[in-house]
Amino acid sequence: MAKYDRFLWREKTTLIALAAAASSFIAGLMLPVNPQGSDPEILLSPTEKMGHHTPEKSGIDILALKAQRDEAFVKVFSRLEQEAQDRRLMVSVPTQFQGKTFQEVTLSSKEKVIALTFDDGPWPKSTLEVLEILKKNNIKATFFMVGKNVKNFPHLARQVSLDGHAIGNHTWSHLYHRFNETGASSEIDRTSDMIYQTTGIKTTLFRPPGGHLKNGLAAYAHKKNYAVVMWSSDSRDYSRPSVPLFIKHALTGITPGGIVLMHDGGGNRDHTVRALPQLITEYKKRGYRFVTVPELMEMQDKEVKLAAAAKSASPKAQSAAPKTQPAAPKTE
Repeated sequence: MAKYDRFLWREKTTLIALAAAASSFIAGLMLPVNPQGSDPEILLSPTEKMGHHTPEKSGIDILALKAQRDEAFVKVFSRLEQEAQDRRLMVSVPTQFQGKTFQEVTLSSKEKVIALTFDDGPWPKSTLEVLEILKKNNIKATFFMVGKNVKNFPHLARQVSLDGHAIGNHTWSHLYHRFNETGASSEIDRTSDMIYQTTGIKTTLFRPPGGHLKNGLAAYAHKKNYAVVMWSSDSRDYSRPSVPLFIKHALTGITPGGIVLMHDGGGNRDHTVRALPQLITEYKKRGYRFVTVPELMEMQDKEVKLAAAAKSASPKAQSAAPKTQPAAPKTE
């Protein structure tokens, strides 16, 4: 998440600079002009400096002007801060992923990166335990949250965000039955609104409960240009396997650009918490590093753009060279 940290620092620096400029501008508007270039305070008599002056006597109500200036500054600063936060927390989905379903990302570089994902939270106890393990290992993951759980445990959703993890939409009620468009809209839109109200994150990542793609939810998500995120490796932790079996499942079929399914909510997840540190160790032994789902998408998007730029710059050389353009994400 070095890229995210640099972006966050740039946003903070920009915000401070804008706020300072706004403060100077407002102060210039609100304070009276002294043609001699002196501080307005020195224009007051000794008695007025002691706080006994009146507007009629001095012609200037310094306290009122200061209050107006401060109020204007707060309004400008709050607006700039909100705009910066909206830019920082918006999960941007590259065009090639908008309205698409994918299980993994194929990188021409074959860089060994993998995305850990957790469903059905936030959840008392287990979400915090998973967050602690990830923090100890300096890993950022992606959490697909259930709307009603965000409503019931907002402090846990905020902690996921504060720790720098990505957040996706996992419907409001986690039901498997078929939805018409109105029902799908309620399940998905309510959850996105709740996530935003609670964490400030505007997510366009969606994962259907149980991976069901034919019950109306994925269709609505596609219509709204969500990236529908499935998985390439399934820990099957919903069946509460032993730690060795959990790890065996999670390692099966793993490839660079893969996405691993786990759960931090929806029931007792002690088995996931017990197995997670060992699973992380196993991935590291195989040379993998950990990224979020948005980072996976950004990596492929960057490769596609670089390949397109190279082809545009040297079409003859590109036509003679082997095809190296990244494959499209595997979709269903």
